[in-house]
Amino acid sequence: MLVNIKKEATQETRNEFIKLMESKNQYCRIIDNSKILISGENIKQHINEIESSEIVDSTKVINSKYKLASKIAQRDDNIINVGDLEIGGDYLTIIAGPCAVESRQQLFDIAGELHEMGVKYLRGGIYKPRSSPYSFQGLKEKGLEIFADVKKEFGMKIVTEVVSPEKLQLISEVADIIQIGSRNMQNYQLLEECGKLSTPILLKRGMSATIEDFLLSAEYIMSNGNRNVILCERGIRTFDNFTRNTLDLNAVPAILQESHLPIIVDPSHGTGIRSFVE
Repeated sequence: MLVNIKKEATQETRNEFIKLMESKNQYCRIIDNSKILISGENIKQHINEIESSEIVDSTKVINSKYKLASKIAQRDDNIINVGDLEIGGDYLTIIAGPCAVESRQQLFDIAGELHEMGVKYLRGGIYKPRSSPYSFQGLKEKGLEIFADVKKEFGMKIVTEVVSPEKLQLISEVADIIQIGSRNMQNYQLLEECGKLSTPILLKRGMSATIEDFLLSAEYIMSNGNRNVILCERGIRTFDNFTRNTLDLNAVPAILQESHLPIIVDPSHGTGIRSFVE
């Protein structure tokens, strides 16, 4: 159940309400300082008591496993503000850039061309989780410095991946959108820490994740306070190995039916073949 709290409710009365619910074996989590998510096996027995509380403005029963990401929680599309730009709804967003930042010259050259084309978002990996420990792992902090200079030069929004909670604060100082890669989609500690930020999070689908797995990972971020989640379908592993992955376009209408979160598609990782991207 999602409980909307009255604006005039004090911190003391909120705490008393939560303490009361927890004494009845209900799990409570505060969302956006204006809502409390309450869940428990016998919650139906406490609905009248919840609704009659002096601090409760309104309630909504959510039967979906993903409480905050579902269309039941919010019917209208979630529009994500990225500075002066928006992602979601009818806004067409193009995010482009190198898979990995390899040098200052490379990133400035690519950013310059994209800027001339009118692309507003520049992405590139500076921390690169690779299947092989011997592959290039990224420029790390040096890459972040290059991103900061590129951002200053062209005014583009920066999208880059984080792989550990320890680097979150550092990356959020430069990045306008923080990416969670497919390998970390179920890194729950990282997801929870991203939920404590206000920076938009670009969550990529795990290579073997179901749509339910995908939305529940988004729920980890949202249930910790950050509702600025952008989903990304990037292809899944199937029996076919002609392309790198199988780009699951079915996921797009399925998620738009189930969730209010915006979803983008990555045709680069989804195919792994340059000529297929366009």
